[in-house]
Amino acid sequence: MDQTIVHGLDADDARGLSAAAVAERVAAGQTNAFTADSSRSAWNIVRANVFTLFNGIVGACFLVLLLLGRWQDALFGVAALSNAVIGCVQEFRAKAALDRLALLNAPRARVRRDGVDAEIAPADVVRDDLLVLRAGDQVPADAVVVDSRALQTDESMLTGESDAVDKRPGDEALSGSIVVAGEGTARATRVGAESYANAFASEAKRFQLVSSELRTSIDRVLRWVGWGIGPIGLLVLNAQMMVAGGWVQAWEQRTWSQAVVNTIAALTAMIPLGLVLMTSIAFAVGAARLARKKVLVNELPAVEGLARVDVICLDKTGTLTAGEIRFDAALELQSIGGWRDALAWYGAADDANATAQCLRDPFPVTAPLTAAQRIPFSSARKWSAVSFTGAPGGTWVLGAPEMVFGDTAADATSELGAAVTRLASSGRRTLVLAHAAAALDDTDVAAERFPEGAVPVAVLTFVEAVRPDAAEALAYFRAQGVAVRVISGDNPRTVAAIAREVGLDVDEGYDARGLPDDDDALGRVLEEYTVFGRVTPDQKKRMVTALQARGHVVAMTGDGVNDALAIKTADIGIAMNSGAAATKAVARLVLLDGRFSHLPSVVAEGRQVIANIERVSMLFLTKTAYATGLAVLFGALVMEFPFLPRQLSITDGLTIGIPAFFLALLPNTQRYVPGFLRRSLSFAIPAGLVIAIALTLYTRAAMALGLSVEQLRTGATIILAIVAIWVLTVLSRPVTRVKVLVIGAMFVALTAIFTIPALGEFFQLRDPGEEGAWLVTGVVISAVGAIEIVRFVHRRFVRRTLRAADATARSGPSSQAIGDGSDAAGAVRAK
Repeated sequence: MDQTIVHGLDADDARGLSAAAVAERVAAGQTNAFTADSSRSAWNIVRANVFTLFNGIVGACFLVLLLLGRWQDALFGVAALSNAVIGCVQEFRAKAALDRLALLNAPRARVRRDGVDAEIAPADVVRDDLLVLRAGDQVPADAVVVDSRALQTDESMLTGESDAVDKRPGDEALSGSIVVAGEGTARATRVGAESYANAFASEAKRFQLVSSELRTSIDRVLRWVGWGIGPIGLLVLNAQMMVAGGWVQAWEQRTWSQAVVNTIAALTAMIPLGLVLMTSIAFAVGAARLARKKVLVNELPAVEGLARVDVICLDKTGTLTAGEIRFDAALELQSIGGWRDALAWYGAADDANATAQCLRDPFPVTAPLTAAQRIPFSSARKWSAVSFTGAPGGTWVLGAPEMVFGDTAADATSELGAAVTRLASSGRRTLVLAHAAAALDDTDVAAERFPEGAVPVAVLTFVEAVRPDAAEALAYFRAQGVAVRVISGDNPRTVAAIAREVGLDVDEGYDARGLPDDDDALGRVLEEYTVFGRVTPDQKKRMVTALQARGHVVAMTGDGVNDALAIKTADIGIAMNSGAAATKAVARLVLLDGRFSHLPSVVAEGRQVIANIERVSMLFLTKTAYATGLAVLFGALVMEFPFLPRQLSITDGLTIGIPAFFLALLPNTQRYVPGFLRRSLSFAIPAGLVIAIALTLYTRAAMALGLSVEQLRTGATIILAIVAIWVLTVLSRPVTRVKVLVIGAMFVALTAIFTIPALGEFFQLRDPGEEGAWLVTGVVISAVGAIEIVRFVHRRFVRRTLRAADATARSGPSSQAIGDGSDAAGAVRAK
């Protein structure tokens, strides 16, 4: 440990630092202040939207055209710049909203200074501060344990090990680890950038673009285009130079400039710049929309992940119920003096959880008690124990009846079992207060056990208010084919009663103490049952893993520290803002106002993003396919490219770019089905080939008719514009009112460009003549018919593929259908 400052430091001083010592360390810069973005940095946003390979190619082509004096043909450069600006603005807006929310919901640290415990911002912790650690806390800085009372931490975020680690005096507690049981104090040794969590840059604290199928597929397409753009560019340039009379003649007669312009037109058309932009915008807008609904997105691709969720695991407390527990009644089973005083001590304890705190009003402290030995509450054990100095004597145990008395608590023939069964079946939470004649000793505390001979003294009941929006949200999940699993640490009968109250069709809950150890057998149990009670934190994680092993995409919600492991393991972890800081730290989404009713809109947002991007990707990939086909065909056949860059800007902007922006943001609740790239390419490639072949045949025929170059280019532009509009219409089905407005506006804009003289002059559009008009009409009708055939075959191909995948899933041991299920083919039927 750095001993630069030792003033006032006493390793045995339980009072913590003095105000003077704190000020001295602040002045020396030994604070925990560390600037870590909760979202992507400004530089990363600019770099992702501006400094890319294809922007570099477009920029180079743009400069070449400016040097040639052909600024009219450099419109694509302005469009590319606009796309980059729009992308940056959208992500900056999302970043600003998310940063504000993250700042407002930052966790707190508890320290002891001058003998007084206080909650401060983690950044205000200084070196040598005495940290006060309790269950649910996240360690704010690297520290050495000074005092421990059954202290256990989870370091899985840092080390990958899921087992809780016992912490004794002298042990190191790493920053970012989570206190899962017990309590203690620890002295901060490394703070700020020196701490382990900050040096490690844990993903749990970072907002970043992580790997996803959507981005991986798009990156793969970009690599393919990147590999082909060089050789195809040379092929096209050679063809254009040959058309201009050969390399020597073109150079001598200065006709090479048109060859370069034609080549640039071919190359820029191949680049699906807008596809990357639309994906980034869809992610950013999705995150911003959720932020307006008080949902904090810690990682943008979590928006995409929501679309793939088919199982959602819910913790009862704080999710189905409001999380506000109140004491209901105490049923006395045996008359043992002092039990009310024992409950008063539990309610007044510094580390009392929400349930124990409910005992403060009904059982006020009349005579303060001092604990001689105690075993703090653990979510794994689900009980705590204490022995007092003086009366009342013996050991008092407070915990879940089944965890204290085992099967006896579930046996309706016993007095305890009858009471617990009856009360739990009514939806009440139950705890038992037990008493053992012997007091706890050091051996008992070390082994975390209470003395034998404990007898039940009283059964305590607590009431939770069911969230008014829970039933409606669960009905939404059923309708969308998302299976629901309720996982709780409470009595299975209590959990089942609450589940029935919110509309789930269940009988009795499954007691998690009987869950099989084999993961495959556990998965089969999870397929069959809906409600699980008495689930330990480790079992919650195993249940999520077992569902994932069977091919499901799992979302996990919760608010307690006992949910943290499962939330971190799930594909999408969702935490309530009222929950523990540790739980929010590992979650990808945080419901800031704790409203369960947000979950349907969260899932719907994810489905909208990925379903719309799949639709939009077909537009951009069709363009890439026909542009590549045109470049190869015209290069191989040594034909002059039939477009100027400015003419391609018309079709790019009005048939793809602008409509794609609206299509990417329209409502869409289709459930995602894997195989995004294969489905997109199975339409884009044949549709692109149809367009490329149609334009090639048209060019040959126009040349045979003796049309001028301007007439030929105009006809080609008309064909491409109309067919591209038709592709847009086909991919927009079913055509809604909004889609009609978008498509209609694009058609009106195209008509204006072809009819307004000034625009026609700028884009070099000429009347193709009567013969040219008939040729254009014939080619358009043939191409549109071929596109319809392609779409018909594509829909059948997708439906057949999905049916085969669904049949494999039902027959395979690792991907069985779950819950209500859904017709996978229906997910793309409307596309």
